[in-house]
Amino acid sequence: MAQVFQSPAFSWRVTFGRRARGIGLAAALTLTALLLLGARPQTAWAGHAPDSFADLAAQVSDAVVNISATQTFDESSENGEPELQPGEPLDDLFDEFLRHNDRGGDGSEDQLNPHERRSNSLGSGFIIDPSGIVITNNHVIADSDEVTVILDDGTKLRAQVIGKDSKVDVAVLKVKADRPLKAVKFGDSDKMRVGDWVIAVGNPFGLGGSVTAGIVSARNRDIDSGPYDNYIQTDAAINKGNSGGPLFNMDGEVIGINTAILSPSGGSIGIGFATPSDTVVPIIDQLRKYGQTRRGWLGVRIQPIDDSIAASLSLGNVHGALVAGTDVGGPAATAGIETGDVIVKFNGDDIQEAHDLPKLVAATPVGKSVDVVILRKGQQLTKSVTLGLLEDNDKQAAQQVASAAPEMTAPPTVVEKALGMELLALDDAARQKFSIKDSITSGVVVAGVDSDSAAAQKNIQPGEVILEINQEPVSQPADLARKVQALKDAGKKLALLLITSPAGVERFAALDLP
Repeated sequence: MAQVFQSPAFSWRVTFGRRARGIGLAAALTLTALLLLGARPQTAWAGHAPDSFADLAAQVSDAVVNISATQTFDESSENGEPELQPGEPLDDLFDEFLRHNDRGGDGSEDQLNPHERRSNSLGSGFIIDPSGIVITNNHVIADSDEVTVILDDGTKLRAQVIGKDSKVDVAVLKVKADRPLKAVKFGDSDKMRVGDWVIAVGNPFGLGGSVTAGIVSARNRDIDSGPYDNYIQTDAAINKGNSGGPLFNMDGEVIGINTAILSPSGGSIGIGFATPSDTVVPIIDQLRKYGQTRRGWLGVRIQPIDDSIAASLSLGNVHGALVAGTDVGGPAATAGIETGDVIVKFNGDDIQEAHDLPKLVAATPVGKSVDVVILRKGQQLTKSVTLGLLEDNDKQAAQQVASAAPEMTAPPTVVEKALGMELLALDDAARQKFSIKDSITSGVVVAGVDSDSAAAQKNIQPGEVILEINQEPVSQPADLARKVQALKDAGKKLALLLITSPAGVERFAALDLP
């Protein structure tokens, strides 16, 4: 069964003034009583399981809120009705629940014009300042027209979005209340150990304030959701609607924001993920101060180093971040960092794997001068880099693809074959055939790849351009073939290729030499 990462938000839709009966659950909701037997430890541990979480829950629950986000669409240009899912198990139970929640604050039915569709989503959040500063996930409120914060006593307050960040998935809201609000503070997530007790408080499936307990199952989890992944994993039940809610330590401090679950069904299977407080606190401070993030920018494109790349670069053990390209005029290029360098230390911190570097760079103040230690062709060098400001550009222009290339009188001729690849010179015919960008001015074009070759195993595709072999540039197919033969004659086992896509995205690939 496939495992899917879910963002645990809960939503429903109202269409043409009629509420959709299907609530979009990934699996049927089942009410199950769970009896815990023999929960008390039989041996003495440094930290005993608490007899009850009641005092802690009472201490923090008033600061946890429900988030209701609404977006209205003009459906006049859309085709057909939205997909509905009537007849799901427990549909009658949720029918009454959703009827209640589809009404406005005064109890009257919300009215939509015949061409409007309204999408409502429910999530969780928590208050960090008595003046009304509320934290939640960005994906809970993203693109919403109206955000409402619902306090523990049922009070509804219209919220203003102070700032949001999609990369760490956090948003800062502001509400105005007629009294100081109960607030909680952040704790130090770095002090949390695997096995420590935690509780999650939130709004699962729109049911309202709920408390679940568990332990820290793992730390520094990378689930490929973004460049700064280092989640706390917990077995405390986290479900849809818990998004944006707090994960507390036993002192009532927020050490994480519940963000994602791993689930084949959409419900909790005991694998939930929270963004650590040490990651989000600097971002929250920036959003409150500037309304946007101010991350450090190094100006490099990096890739992980596997065993074959490490062997081809004579690194010994696998460590560091391989520079697959630098931004022209960026801080790294200005400081003399080059494609093919391996960054092993940044501002005094060791880089064990490529994923470590973006987090360290982002957390470093803009304009700060830092030492970056690199390995280049067996030599260790130190470069002083002044970090720039990372400009977020989540709405990049879509790449324009030519609808039809002009007809060619004859296909380009394959002039060489090496490493299981058919190779072409980078001429006008090859550039036209594979839509290779004009900015790629040299290299050897891959025209075909044998399915059982090492090149195929490294996912090298026709149309990609080989720029270097073992950090030496190549410009002609015969050039590449001669260098491959020279490596074989020297008894080498690997060839390290620098490859670019037709669009100009570079990467390294280490191929076994036959």
